[in-house]
Amino acid sequence: MENLTGIKTEIEYVINEKVRTTDLEKASADFMNSEVIEKVRNFHKSFPEYKATPLHSLNELSKLLGVSNIWVKDESYRFGLNAFKVLGGSYAVGKYLAEKLNADISELSFEKLRSKEVKEKLGDITFVTATDGNHGRGIAWAANQLGQKSVVYMPKGSSEIRLNNIRKEGAEASITDLNYDDTVRLASQKAEENGWVLVQDTAWDGYEKIPTWIMQGYGTIMDEAVEQIAEAGEDRPTHVFLQAGVGSYAGSMLGFLVGKFGDKRPITVIVEPDKAACLFKSINIGDGKPHAVTGNLNTIMAGLACGEPSTTSWGVLKDYAETFVSCPDYVAALGMRILANPLAGDPHVVSGESGAVGMGLVSLLAEKVVLNDLKETLKLNQDSKILIISTEGDTDPDHYRKVVWEGAYPSV
Repeated sequence: MENLTGIKTEIEYVINEKVRTTDLEKASADFMNSEVIEKVRNFHKSFPEYKATPLHSLNELSKLLGVSNIWVKDESYRFGLNAFKVLGGSYAVGKYLAEKLNADISELSFEKLRSKEVKEKLGDITFVTATDGNHGRGIAWAANQLGQKSVVYMPKGSSEIRLNNIRKEGAEASITDLNYDDTVRLASQKAEENGWVLVQDTAWDGYEKIPTWIMQGYGTIMDEAVEQIAEAGEDRPTHVFLQAGVGSYAGSMLGFLVGKFGDKRPITVIVEPDKAACLFKSINIGDGKPHAVTGNLNTIMAGLACGEPSTTSWGVLKDYAETFVSCPDYVAALGMRILANPLAGDPHVVSGESGAVGMGLVSLLAEKVVLNDLKETLKLNQDSKILIISTEGDTDPDHYRKVVWEGAYPSV
């Protein structure tokens, strides 16, 4: 582990030394194979709201930072919900209903699932989940579209705006007095007590099937991105920066890349908030097991404020990610401001706290001498082609303005 204290607040990183070796038995990424991704993408294409989200090329910023390309996949456009999470939640709901109907999901479009005939066969179902906002809104939206009910629990400190957006999708939603991980336990308990269906984007022993479906659902993002990069005449990114909470999204993206490119996959950097860096802690301990961080998990990156790694993603992240970085909140705030205030000729991107931390880290790696060792280790140079996925827009507009307009969480 390296400590980097020359900016303002400590950034820490761990290099995963053995990740490119071939003599170790590694976790399978087959759950993200091409057949699965084809089913996922076709399911999402069956939504009337489906359209591939933009892949922005930041050509001027690339020149300024001394790299070949920076691409930003902008998930603020996803289904009008301002975040990517609906992809995983909707696919998991679809897979659950397909099982209830004894059908393969490839036989069931979203339109067919919300038909009167299918609704009569299924009866009334209540889906329940815990969320900081984006995942719960996606579950509420999917349930509402299908004529079903949803109950959503949020951890203490959650945004009232995000709560109200979930309620607007028809869910019964409330903010608890618990941190994220305990709120997940509450949702699981309520599911057992009431016969509800838990659709949670983290996994533990005995609860892994639905979280795996959620991870598969996220695959549409990287499938679109790889396709869009190819359409732009490029082969693939050399580097991918993936933000992580429990690791489901990051494990999904990395699993896709392993399946698609094998040993030729991009160098992958996992980025976490320093107050909730459970994957960083787990890699740093080095015993191959996931480890939790506890406490309030107080970070502006609400979507990443998770203390316990998901068991379905841990193996992939442990075995295939090159580097794990723990970042203070100002890194995310810096990324938000960079994307919101582009250089002339570059597109404007509205990226929320959890969506922008990768951009903040890339800019610091390019410009801060204190980070040169990490920059060199990652082989970031004039030939680097970097993919960043902005997983959310301004899902809390009031806080977004505090950061972007008023300069909250300055980096100097």
